[in-house]
This record gives sequence, C-alpha cells and structure tokens, in this order.
Amino acid sequence: MSEKFQKMYYDENPDAAHDLHQLDVVLLGQKMTFTTDAGVFSKKAIDFGSQVLLNAVNFPEKSTLLDVGCGYGPMGLTLAKVHGVTATLIDVNLRALALAEKNAQKNGVEASIFQSNLYANVSGTFDNIVSNPPIRAGKDVVHGVISGAYDHLNVAGTLTIVIQKKQGAPSAKNKMTEVFGNCEVITKEKGYFILQSYKV
Repeated sequence: MSEKFQKMYYDENPDAAHDLHQLDVVLLGQKMTFTTDAGVFSKKAIDFGSQVLLNAVNFPEKSTLLDVGCGYGPMGLTLAKVHGVTATLIDVNLRALALAEKNAQKNGVEASIFQSNLYANVSGTFDNIVSNPPIRAGKDVVHGVISGAYDHLNVAGTLTIVIQKKQGAPSAKNKMTEVFGNCEVITKEKGYFILQSYKV
C-alpha cells in the first residue's frame, strides 16, 4: 500500500505493520526507556524538536501539565519524572496511547493518558500545555492545538510548542499572538523554534 493511502501517525488507527523498538535515552539528565512502534511519530529516536522543547522549559513541581499529541510519551513522561509535574497526555492515535501507557509504567511515572482529538475529551484547566504538533496533519490541526489551548489554561499558564521555521513557525507565532496577545521565541536551535505564550 502506498504511503499516500496509508493511515498516518496522526490517524486514530495507523495501519502500518508493527515494528517495535526500545529506546534507552538520557533526557534532562534522567535515564528513560521508551518502547516505540511503526505508525507513531519518531519511532527510531526521540525527535530533536522534542528534546529542544524539553531543554527550554522549567515547570514547577506539582504544577499541572497537558501534553497535546503526546505520541508514545517522551515529553510528558520526562517532564513528570524530572520536574515532578502532574501530567496528562492525550493523542488521537490509539497505538501511540497504548505505548505511552506502557512507557509510563516502565519509567515509574503516574500520568493520566487518554484519547482526544485535539481538546475534544479534555476537561478542566492546566498550568502548562506543551505540544510537538503533527505538522503533516496540516495547518488547521496545528492552529487547532494553539487556539484550543487558551480555554484549557489557568491564568498565567503557558502554551509551549516546537515547530521548525521551514514548517510554519512564523505562521504559528502569528496565530499564538492572535489567540493570546503575546508570543515569545524562547529558544532557536537548528531551525527548530520553541514558541511560548501565556494566558493573561
């Protein structure tokens, strides 16, 4: 089946044949282990953009965090393990969510992990939201991550996303400024921009 017709990592049920990998990595100085699979984002290595975002943020212990489009969990689970945040991880991809559940157990992390298409199944508000949005799902989805975040943040809460300049960082920055009234580039590395807005 050509890739054109395959269900992708941003679909609910990817149809790629299973191809399990184990990644043993050090993130934020902490040894972490992740099981990955075909049909999920960045199965052979922790995506560089996710690593740049992790290195750019410093959330208070016990603050609440929502990881939108969590994949198999590298960002949300690492922040829970290292920063001690109370993490909620969401994705539309059921295969990714099953991996995130396993990876939470592997790394001794408690997290709330469930399916949601963007914020459809999310209730309540959070101190911080992070996302490595699914660029290949299209601009409407990326901007949906941004616009939907506002109503799910506490006052002074932050939305932090990673996006490559060539894949729409200027457009995302404009959208974040439109939604929040502010947006700062907090880190740039190898073409990846870490954009952050806060809720006034």
